[in-house]
Amino acid sequence: MKMSQLYLATLREVPAEAEIASHQLMLRAGLIHKVAMGIYSYMPLGWRTIKKIMEIIRQEMDAKGGQELCMPIVQPAELWQDSGRWWVYGQELMRMKDRHGRDFLLGPTHEEVITAHLKQDVRSYKQLPQMPYQIQTKFRDERRPRFGVIRSREFIMKDLYSFDRDEEGLDISYNKMYDAYTRVFSRCGLTCRPVAADTGAIGGEGSHEFMALSEIGESQILFCHHCDYAATDEIAAVDPVPTGVGEEMLPMEPVETPDCKTVEDLAKFLGTTTDRTVKTLCYKAIYENEEKFFVALIRGDRQVNEIKLQNVMGCLELRFAQDDEVREHGMEPGFCGPVGLAEDIEIIADREVPLMVNHECGDGRKDYHLINVNYQRGDYRISKVADIALVEKGAACPHCGQPLDTARGIEVGQIFKLHTKYSAKMGARYVDENGKEHDMVMGCYGIGVGRTMAAVIEQNHDEHGIIWPITVAPYEVSIVPVNDKDEWLMAKAEELYNQLLARRVEVVLDDRKERPGVKFNDADLLGFPLRVVMGKKCHETGIAEIKIRATGEVIEVALEDLVDKVLALREQMFAELTPAL
Repeated sequence: MKMSQLYLATLREVPAEAEIASHQLMLRAGLIHKVAMGIYSYMPLGWRTIKKIMEIIRQEMDAKGGQELCMPIVQPAELWQDSGRWWVYGQELMRMKDRHGRDFLLGPTHEEVITAHLKQDVRSYKQLPQMPYQIQTKFRDERRPRFGVIRSREFIMKDLYSFDRDEEGLDISYNKMYDAYTRVFSRCGLTCRPVAADTGAIGGEGSHEFMALSEIGESQILFCHHCDYAATDEIAAVDPVPTGVGEEMLPMEPVETPDCKTVEDLAKFLGTTTDRTVKTLCYKAIYENEEKFFVALIRGDRQVNEIKLQNVMGCLELRFAQDDEVREHGMEPGFCGPVGLAEDIEIIADREVPLMVNHECGDGRKDYHLINVNYQRGDYRISKVADIALVEKGAACPHCGQPLDTARGIEVGQIFKLHTKYSAKMGARYVDENGKEHDMVMGCYGIGVGRTMAAVIEQNHDEHGIIWPITVAPYEVSIVPVNDKDEWLMAKAEELYNQLLARRVEVVLDDRKERPGVKFNDADLLGFPLRVVMGKKCHETGIAEIKIRATGEVIEVALEDLVDKVLALREQMFAELTPAL
């Protein structure tokens, strides 16, 4: 491609709406155009990269036995009603009616559709396993789209679904995808870490997220340097560390504590530490047709992990109870406690709480707290004990006990063990060799294609622009003749351009009538891996320069050796990003 013909509109200034590097650079380099909030067009250069990522995905899915198909983005409500998700998915689900008044939706994912297909088409165990997949547009009506294509409303996703006879087969399919995802992200040039994760709205039990490490990532990872433990903070767990163990239980008594509304205030007033206190947090659990008031108990120096708590309650959403709602249940906001709560109030306690001895908590009355409170003595009741704590840096690793470290990451892919969550509800069954019916055992596996592209840029850029890994670069090589008025130089550049095209190198020739500085700035911004600069030295000594974008290294090469050198560098770059089979 010649730059004079390329559909390209670069920007010199950083767009005000773009907060992070990938969003800024994708707009500045003309890779995307915004159409509406959270909705983007991929322009020609951006689409070339998207297609390369999709091709890498296709190769790895096909190698594991995947078969590509294409399902519609518009789905009938009946399928989602069969699975139960029509009522529980939330406001991210874009619902609509056709001209006949029938309910439809824009698909955020395709578990229901693919399960319906397998229900219709698979009868015998001899037809399993199956691993259909697609690469297709999805839509989720995000409350707050941000960071460009990292959190957009319309996005491109690869979704593969595995159907097996049993749990053993699911494990095999799951491990195949785990390996395939590792290869996909490695080939895309990403530094990625798989971590145990929450299953969220997809459901099932057992999941890993593939996190591209980045400081702008919305997800926090906890991991251990001494073993292979890694998990998102949504599910990370540590062993309980209760306080006061071994102490003699002292008499519980109320203490007047004026203006002590926080655990820090309370600990200071009582001359103790926050880990000897228990916080009582009042919530409303939101279900399809009701809201339920409940309280959560956690050690005073901990924070509640609301993802864990929501999973414990099995609700659609959580919210903090308002002050008047707290008072309706006999407690003063800021002084809540579990002692004496009505029997109809569910009390969820973190695992550490029932083990604590002589802890402090709210009395329920304004300006009063209780000291020397003990669950083990029967001072209060607990409805359910669960891990609801948010794990923080420095906590003990649940595998080896060493301190956990933290990092942030962009979720570029996630794999799930669905088991029979959808097949049982939707009647997707097969007959075994003995004529007995069984529910198909399912898994699902997603990759955000645009998000992967953005994550590559987040990990590969500098102050001048993008630094593309060669496997996903829109073009592999750019040729920059410095003087467009020099006919001999332009002829040499054109000759090199045609020679590389003949060898199937993806090359762009900057034949624009622009100053050298403009060409160099655009080359850095667009981030093509190899740049061949043809300037004065070509006339004087027959020498051109090859600049490697990733390292800044400049190699002087004789004109007659340029093609071979470019090919050798290109081959080396591909080899570095291709993991062994």
